[in-house]
Amino acid sequence: MTRAPISETTCFGGRMATYGHASAVLGCDMQYSVFTPPQADSDNLVPVIWYLSGLTCTEENATVKAGFQRVAAELGIMVVCPDTSPRGRGEMADSVADDESYDLGQGAGFYVNAVEAPWANNFAMYDYIVNELPAELVASGLPVDMFRQSIMGHSMGGHGALTIGLKNPDVYKSISAFAPIVAPMQCPWGQKALKAYLGEDSSKWAAYDACALVNSGATHKAEILIDQGLDDPFLKDQLKPELFVAACHNSGQTLNLRRHAGYDHSYFFISSFIEDHLRHHAKYLHDETGN
Repeated sequence: MTRAPISETTCFGGRMATYGHASAVLGCDMQYSVFTPPQADSDNLVPVIWYLSGLTCTEENATVKAGFQRVAAELGIMVVCPDTSPRGRGEMADSVADDESYDLGQGAGFYVNAVEAPWANNFAMYDYIVNELPAELVASGLPVDMFRQSIMGHSMGGHGALTIGLKNPDVYKSISAFAPIVAPMQCPWGQKALKAYLGEDSSKWAAYDACALVNSGATHKAEILIDQGLDDPFLKDQLKPELFVAACHNSGQTLNLRRHAGYDHSYFFISSFIEDHLRHHAKYLHDETGN
């Protein structure tokens, strides 16, 4: 039986819904958003794209700002938008650790499995995305084909998409990102988060650094698509796409990095190119008959 959503509405013939569940991995209640295309039913399981959002975002941001629903409906692809961190909702309001800054704690899970106090109790976003949430979709009765998954993300979520996709190339058929943090070991956002969540030993950080992963031999058979705005205020100090270009060149990983003059870090940028990303993933998610 399909889990009842917290809220839902019709959108481009499909259903846009928000669901809640108790996460054993994160130790708190979580919410996630799902767009189910009109082609989906109990006899027709559809492929899924995971969209990982960036700093300060929830499961809602991409669903109301990215504009992916029309093309996802056309292509017959489910899009799932998880939250970006554990949160202390309801009776757990004070149980999940947080920080006063926007780039650490709630809203800033960085898609890692934290091992340092106080974060280790709840901040296991890597395991949540890779293992628990996919199982939750199946258990909830959603018509999803787990043999056809792809992953994408923005900024911190782009970091998550790259690292998760590169570490699980047999799970995700393709990877893409908007303005990703490609080298968190070499930028202030990443250094702050990785130190807090993983400890002082920077050798442990490399498992969550896309450049470090590719430089150590991790690759994906599909071409990676990245879009980057050249008016992005975080481009020089935080994002550093040139480091990923070099890593991919040295390793033989195929990469399509598209640079766009005049575009910044916002959802105006994402909504301008989201269709290209969905069609990129569709090439890998659909079989030769287009199903």
